[in-house]
Amino acid sequence: MEDYNKIIESLGIKYLKSNNIKVSTPFSLKDYEETENAILILKKGTIHFGKDKELLKEGHALLIPANRMTPLSFGMVDEKAPELSLEEFGFKQSEYFKTAGAEDLSNVVADFTMIVFETKVFDTVNFFTALDIPAFSLENVAVNSAIYDVITENQKARAGNQRVIKLKTEFMVIEVIRHILEKRLFVEQMATNSTYFKDPRLIKLFKYIKDNLSGELTNKALSDIADVSEDYVGQYFKTLTGINPQDYIEYQRMEFAVKLLRTTKMSIRDIGKNCGYKDTAYFCRRFKMMYGIPAGKMRKRETLMNV
Repeated sequence: MEDYNKIIESLGIKYLKSNNIKVSTPFSLKDYEETENAILILKKGTIHFGKDKELLKEGHALLIPANRMTPLSFGMVDEKAPELSLEEFGFKQSEYFKTAGAEDLSNVVADFTMIVFETKVFDTVNFFTALDIPAFSLENVAVNSAIYDVITENQKARAGNQRVIKLKTEFMVIEVIRHILEKRLFVEQMATNSTYFKDPRLIKLFKYIKDNLSGELTNKALSDIADVSEDYVGQYFKTLTGINPQDYIEYQRMEFAVKLLRTTKMSIRDIGKNCGYKDTAYFCRRFKMMYGIPAGKMRKRETLMNV
């Protein structure tokens, strides 16, 4: 337990966006994923999630780790209900999702509250993604309460609301981790994938990569930081993380690109350069390959759910 206390203390937790959403007609989203963690609580209606179409019960929350592709179905879906890709949904979101400020709907197929948030270990690695756990449902009063508190604060222009949102989001994440530990969920993944959070050389590498995404991140540069040979650094990194360093670097660059799309008005070309891509066309190809949609459409999608 002491090890997990240290990990929790190392977490950088940040609220990103939230909304109350009502789904107006049944449909499926076959490849839903967020660039950061998402948690939703179903207030009314029907949602199925995952490849096995597991039912999310009313009053239960659903945690979807960052970049974890998770099929979602809203309402009682039959063969007549449309099945959309994430890219198709980007064009039609307003047809299916009615968000804050929309008119009241008497007959909705799903009514839920959703929050998107970061959880970074030592401000570098996404905690839930690194654990390699799937999306899962949880029944937890403390988590539900924190979700409602966050969105209530976000909808009211009260003094200190941003501080409250920060504190409540941190509380929510800690309660989710407590739930995982107390229910002994994902025991094998937790035991295997949490170990590298404690390796100081690896954490040093994570930080170096994060601070130098626009530069040349060769295996030679990484070997100097980790104080291991250039021939061994790739094996060392993959043994601890399950991914080779260059793939991890590209993932971090793309994650940074999404952040810039969400928070700035920088051009696609300048974003590519800031993420270490000198060739804009190559950056755009790699971005679409990773996320399934062009960078410009991702910028539009990232602003759609904001309150």
